[in-house]
Amino acid sequence: MANILLLDDNATFLKLQGEFLRCAGHQVTALADSRKVVRTVQGHPFDLLITDLIMPDKEGIEIIVELHRKMPALKIIAMSGGGRIDARDYLDTAKKLGAAQALAKPFSGEQMLQVINSTLQGVS
Repeated sequence: MANILLLDDNATFLKLQGEFLRCAGHQVTALADSRKVVRTVQGHPFDLLITDLIMPDKEGIEIIVELHRKMPALKIIAMSGGGRIDARDYLDTAKKLGAAQALAKPFSGEQMLQVINSTLQGVS
């Protein structure tokens, strides 16, 4: 299974999704501080980053742009429940800037696993 970095500023969501992905057989590192994500990714061989887009310290869009430039082979899934504008606008922007897939919150565990599997096809 995949080595996944899960980034979200919501501690409850992070804990629940992390446990769900571990139960599905993935190795998961959960991170709540968006300022630490680039350093964390550079220090570990992650197959996939799943990131929220709206966070208080560093937006997911910024992270996607930076990591896509520095580590183009890293697969990224963006997720968002929106904010002041429709989540689809954020998610469309994330895909244009380097995210392989996008998930609108709320989503089911099955939806998340399908998106992960399709994103990682061909990654060993």
